[in-house]
Amino acid sequence: MPKYVMLSTLGPDGSARLRENPERLHEVSTEVEAMGVTVLEQFAVLGQWDFINILEAPDDVTMATVATTLASRGTLKTMTLPIIEIDAFIEGLKA
Repeated sequence: MPKYVMLSTLGPDGSARLRENPERLHEVSTEVEAMGVTVLEQFAVLGQWDFINILEAPDDVTMATVATTLASRGTLKTMTLPIIEIDAFIEGLKA
C-alpha cells in the first residue's frame, strides 16, 4: 500500500484547541483511520512544521480526501508527499 509523509502546522485555533485538549492528537488519528488511512508513526517537531505523520493509504485519492478534510477545519495546514521505500527505488533504477 502506498505510504505518505504529511507535514502539518497548526493555526492559532488549532494551537489553542490542542493546548486545551492535548489528547486531541489521538482523536484526530482515530478520525483519519476511519477515513481508510493507517497512521504508522507520528512525531512532534520543531521548526516550520509542528508535526510529521507517516501514513499508509490505499491510493492518492484517499490521501487527498484526508488532507482536504483536515485542512477544511481551518485549524491546520498540511503538505502531503508520497514516499518510496529505498529498496523499491533502487529496484526501479535497475529496470
